[in-house]
Amino acid sequence: MVWRTHRFDSMGTVVSIMVRMGDGCDEALAEVEAVFRSLDETFSLYRDDSELSRIARHELPLTASSPTVKDAYETALTWRATTRGAFTPNRPDGVVDLNGVVKAMAIESAGRVLGAAGAVDWCVNAGGDVLYDGFSPEKRDWVTGITDPADRGSLLASVALFGQHRAAATSGFSERGDHVWLRGDSEKHFAQVTVFAPNILLADVVSTAVLAAPAGELDDLAGGHSVDVLAVFSDGGLVVTPRLRVQLAA
Repeated sequence: MVWRTHRFDSMGTVVSIMVRMGDGCDEALAEVEAVFRSLDETFSLYRDDSELSRIARHELPLTASSPTVKDAYETALTWRATTRGAFTPNRPDGVVDLNGVVKAMAIESAGRVLGAAGAVDWCVNAGGDVLYDGFSPEKRDWVTGITDPADRGSLLASVALFGQHRAAATSGFSERGDHVWLRGDSEKHFAQVTVFAPNILLADVVSTAVLAAPAGELDDLAGGHSVDVLAVFSDGGLVVTPRLRVQLAA
């Protein structure tokens, strides 16, 4: 088995894959690209021909959409209820926007494709949202670099995966501010939130919810889940949950 690195553009970002596997690698990577392409063609609001764009233009009722769209919307509604509206599938203008769950769906599906094809160790990174399995090329636990929102060329920390965490997601305003709609006084929000979790959907949803809500709601939003959080204020101040604090100290 050998290591391969593969990159492609999808969903408005760069998807990067590192994988160790034998025969069938090219076919598996092509299937991963197909997964991202299919979901982007269905859900992208930047594509006039996507199903979600047709729903936004009221050409297609949500009730008449495909099972894929209905399932994603139901997932997003469940998380809206769980986070008391901090995470939502609706833009302020009412347009249904499922980016908050669709990229995670694509990453999770990519992992299943690689595992089914016989990959031993792998990492799928889509715009900083990352899912891992096995070990890195150095035969160590995978490490996630957390970017400094005040200086995109620097790292705040590098965190090796720990516990049952297989995923990490970061939400922030320095690169993708338009994907989050704030709730409450914007001066009391974090500038960037990184969440480590057992799965990528949980990491992505909680990072978005904590970013969207006032900073004082972090414990309520993250405390009921098996997650660890590093959140950054615009002035550089940090909030780190206890288990992650121990991991960083180690």
